[in-house]
Amino acid sequence: MNSTELPHTSGNDVGEAVPTYSEAFPPLAGEGNAMPTTTSAENEWLNPKIQKIKSAVVTQIFHIPMEERAFKQSQFGQSQNEQNKVCLDIMKQTNTSIEVSTCRDGSLSLLVSGRTDHVIRARREIYNKLQTQARITINIPKEHHRIILGKGGKNLQKLELDTATKIMIPRTEEQSNTITISGTQEGIHKARHEIQLISDEQAKLAMERLPIEKMYHPFVSGPRNEQANQIMKDHSVRIHIPPPGVQKDEIVVAGDKDGVGAAVAKVMLIYQRKKQRCKTITVEIAKTQHKYIIGARGNTLQDILAETDVSVELPPSDSLSETVVLRGEPDKLGHALTAVYAKANSVVIKEVKAEAWLHRFIIGKKGANIKNLTADVANVNVEFQAEENKIIIEGPPAEVDQAEQLLTSHINDLKTRMAFAELNIDPKYHRNIIGKGGQSINKLRDQYKVNIRIPSDTEKSSLIRIEGDPEGVKEAKKQLAMMGERMENERTKDVLIDHRFHKNIIGQKGDKIKEIRDVFPDVNITFPDAALKSDVVTLRGPKNNVEKCYKYLKQMNDDMVEKNYRIEVPIFKQYHKNVIGKGGSNIRKIREETNTQIDLPTENSQNEVITIVGKKTDCEQARKLIRAIEKEQANIVEDSVAIISKLHNSLIGAKGRLVRSIMDECNGVQIHFPTEDSGSDKVTIRGLAADVAKARDQLVNMAKQKELASFTLEVKCKPELHRFLIGRGGSNIKLVRDETGARIIFPAANDTDKETIVIIGRKEEAQKAEKILLDRIKSLENITEIEMNIDQKLHKNFVARRGMLLRDVSDEFGGVTISFPRMDQESEVVKIKGPSECVEGAKKKLEEMVDDMENQVTIECEIDEKYHRTVIGQKGKNVQAVTSKYNVQVKFPERGNNGPQNGEDQAPVENGVAGTKMILITGHKNRCQEAKEALIALVPVTEEYEVPFKFHRYIIGQKGSGIKNLMDTYDISISIPSADEQLNSITLTGSADKIEKAKEGLDRRVKEIEAEEEERVLRNFTLTMEVPAQYHPQIIGRRGAKVTEIRTKHKVNIQFPLKDSENKNEIKIIGYEKNAEAAKLDILSIAEDLDSHISQDVHIDRKVHPRLIGAKGRAIRKIMEDFGVNISFPKDEDIVTVTGTQDKVEECIEHILNLEEEFMQDIDEQEENKKYSHQSRKSHSHSNHNQQPAFAVRNAPWHQSVDTNNMEEFPSLGGAPGGGSQAAATPAWGRRK
Repeated sequence: MNSTELPHTSGNDVGEAVPTYSEAFPPLAGEGNAMPTTTSAENEWLNPKIQKIKSAVVTQIFHIPMEERAFKQSQFGQSQNEQNKVCLDIMKQTNTSIEVSTCRDGSLSLLVSGRTDHVIRARREIYNKLQTQARITINIPKEHHRIILGKGGKNLQKLELDTATKIMIPRTEEQSNTITISGTQEGIHKARHEIQLISDEQAKLAMERLPIEKMYHPFVSGPRNEQANQIMKDHSVRIHIPPPGVQKDEIVVAGDKDGVGAAVAKVMLIYQRKKQRCKTITVEIAKTQHKYIIGARGNTLQDILAETDVSVELPPSDSLSETVVLRGEPDKLGHALTAVYAKANSVVIKEVKAEAWLHRFIIGKKGANIKNLTADVANVNVEFQAEENKIIIEGPPAEVDQAEQLLTSHINDLKTRMAFAELNIDPKYHRNIIGKGGQSINKLRDQYKVNIRIPSDTEKSSLIRIEGDPEGVKEAKKQLAMMGERMENERTKDVLIDHRFHKNIIGQKGDKIKEIRDVFPDVNITFPDAALKSDVVTLRGPKNNVEKCYKYLKQMNDDMVEKNYRIEVPIFKQYHKNVIGKGGSNIRKIREETNTQIDLPTENSQNEVITIVGKKTDCEQARKLIRAIEKEQANIVEDSVAIISKLHNSLIGAKGRLVRSIMDECNGVQIHFPTEDSGSDKVTIRGLAADVAKARDQLVNMAKQKELASFTLEVKCKPELHRFLIGRGGSNIKLVRDETGARIIFPAANDTDKETIVIIGRKEEAQKAEKILLDRIKSLENITEIEMNIDQKLHKNFVARRGMLLRDVSDEFGGVTISFPRMDQESEVVKIKGPSECVEGAKKKLEEMVDDMENQVTIECEIDEKYHRTVIGQKGKNVQAVTSKYNVQVKFPERGNNGPQNGEDQAPVENGVAGTKMILITGHKNRCQEAKEALIALVPVTEEYEVPFKFHRYIIGQKGSGIKNLMDTYDISISIPSADEQLNSITLTGSADKIEKAKEGLDRRVKEIEAEEEERVLRNFTLTMEVPAQYHPQIIGRRGAKVTEIRTKHKVNIQFPLKDSENKNEIKIIGYEKNAEAAKLDILSIAEDLDSHISQDVHIDRKVHPRLIGAKGRAIRKIMEDFGVNISFPKDEDIVTVTGTQDKVEECIEHILNLEEEFMQDIDEQEENKKYSHQSRKSHSHSNHNQQPAFAVRNAPWHQSVDTNNMEEFPSLGGAPGGGSQAAATPAWGRRK
């Protein structure tokens, strides 16, 4: 036997054959340095070029001297165990890692690792629990303690962390100045130093405690603390007023000594004045209404204080008292009491339990459902709280109860009909699940009668929620899960195709895109909406198929871009026939020679442009040939003229009429203006030489005229005078325009320059208009001053509310100045100063206002209190119409109020004293009576109106929508008796004229309902027919295609029996009788065809079934379509069932058997190949394994021996020093940094 022997080598030879570590792994050369020839193993693992990265984890070492250790050695191991427990507790509390070791001198070393803030906390705990604590006390003035504490104790906490001490400050109620500090000696000294610094700094400031009763604090602070803030701002001090919940009768002022003195003087002045003048009244108001008096964050109380200068005090929320205290000056208490009662209207709150997922169905689309539910309870506020699964109802008690009943009933109904399910699908697939225009998701919704909520892109959530019928929810979830799994195995890619070519790729009726999809059946090709004009076409499907489809579409786009260059050639209309030639010979020849598409306008069209589409060079050649034909017929020349672009639109004229008239006048020359975005002034003219010259001259002359007519001037005028220049309804400025012919433009509301008036027109027209305007402005600016007498008792009405009436008059009449005498002057003279026209107008306005005030009376209008709300109208609409029409004030009595409040001023009441039924009308005596008649006309009346009981539900409408629309349209109340009473009448309540209109509307509605009832009977004719149940699937068709076609064709509804139905052969057809009979014939025709069908089983090996079916069933569907049969595969059997006509079944079986033979041969060959391939691979792998040599290196870092007793390299981190034996040599991985 021959054998191969390895050569014998000595030890030195082996060493030379095995490479060293440096040879096997040479270091990289640095910049500018030659690669070193030798290097130590130690330095090979260090790279100075690598930048150090700062770690978020820090490590610190803390030392505790032997004499200060809290746990000293007493009994063997006892203190050690207690110390370890403390360390474990600190590690858990501070989320750090702690290693403990005892040094030779008995001191304790602790290595702490963790985040910086965690290590600081651990240090404090270590010193507190492992080191003996010292304690000292220092005396600090009581008023400095709050500064040391800081807001929420933050300053104290920071000081304790920084110094690792515990600082005890006495409570506020304790009369002690002593602060105790405990901790290590070093920390105690540091903390004492910091506290002493704070105290010394505060000693330089002054502070005053003012003994002011709690009841007067609101007057010192003022509304929203405005008064106190102003004092603090003026004197640079701090004023501390205890919050409402703190019962302290003092106010603290702190700051600089001089500022504190001045601020204290102001505060005490306010306090003394209020203490002398203020009186108190108390009222009882239900506890539940107090929050409406307080308002959000106390804003209502602040509003009352601001309006009336009266403080309102309410008992604490935990008190049972219902007493409300009002404190202020006597003449203001009445007004404040009225405001308090107004805010404490009766409002209740109730909760209705409802799961969060039901809230959307209760609210409805755009709030439609909740609006319908709460239509009759307009004053109720409904708030949905999804996180707590409840609905909050707030409003008047009666309406809240009604709303609660409606909501509870609606929720119970939803629970019986609805269910929900949730599943997670990656958000990037949501658009594909939705489909184009929501097609896919809507199909699922319609098929399973469910609502599917897919989160928006901004939510970035994968959770899809399904709600609806329980069975539908289950099936929809299953379908969505399958879609999600399928899309996870797909890829999406975008291809950019010019949107102009999308129609070409799609083809007429989609025939071309269908061919592309047949080539790439697994790729979904999505085109963008045509309105978006987007170039992005999205491909989705298996990766390889998407890439192939991408290249195919990209090539199509490149070809179309090259072949779709477009040129428009203007050719005179009379020469189009010459371009076409006899029988189209010329145009056909040009098309063939240039390989372009040439489109001519229709014979009846006025368009003269011929469009050429193709490659750029071909298009230019075609244009040259067409131009040559035109020149053969006439001497056509082309000229251009430069006209500034701003005149182009005016030369073209409205709808091109002006330029068209020039073209017609010059024998049909062609005039082309550049596009607006081109920035060109060049206008092109084509035609006969004489006609072109004539058109050119006309354009130039017209341009000059337009340029002259656009002369512009500017006039400056104060904005407040513009209204007088314009006049009422523009009358004044219209006269100027008519007289001069110039156009005058005033600045718009959003213009920054409000003074400039622009005049446009011919030069002489603009100058004439300028002169007229300047004369009028001069007269308006001629300031005059006049005087008028107004009775002094009426002055307060003008200057009330900070002179709002006077400001309105001044704004209306050009900013005139109106001066009333001071209150201490006995004068009736009122001065008006401003432009003469404005002054006269203001005077007339004041005289009208004086006349209204002098003739103002208050009359009574007696209307029963139960009709007051109706008279007021929704949101006060009715009463606002009366007050604005007659310029009066209407006051309705408060509920339960028997007269005016004390301290209120009332105008004289005619015909007695107002009572609870009395409505007070205040205004000019001539208009009050008219307003009274108008209010009485609003009092509702009630009438019975006959409507048959069977029509009541149609008048009510779905969820009350019908009756709500009637009430909104005619502004009346309609009451329909309950169904149990079965009355043939309804009740109408409202004003007499509105009731008459409502009757007419109801008559029309009843007639419509009668007509709809007759139509409904005809439309619901039902025809029943018997068809064997085994034919039903074929009648329905694949995915309901056949039955849908019949339903659509005859406009009928076809119902098949349910699975548990007794008569499974019965089919119902519902619709018009004629249509139902026609649908019946179609169904019978299908059934007759099915009678001739047979079913035959054929033996096919189960291994072949998947190949017969194909991907997603495509192969078996094609076989069924080709042979017109139905094929089914019984489960777990080697049988295939074919159903159809005799001849087609036989042909299909023969085809299937042929396919089985081919597929079985492929399967056998594949199995045989796998067997041999496996053996070969196994043998080759074994051979390679035996021959592969081992890899080895010399002098590697792991071959070094290391001294573990070196304390510098291996410091002791735990256990007693010197304990244990010498450690064995371990690998070293570079020196320690």
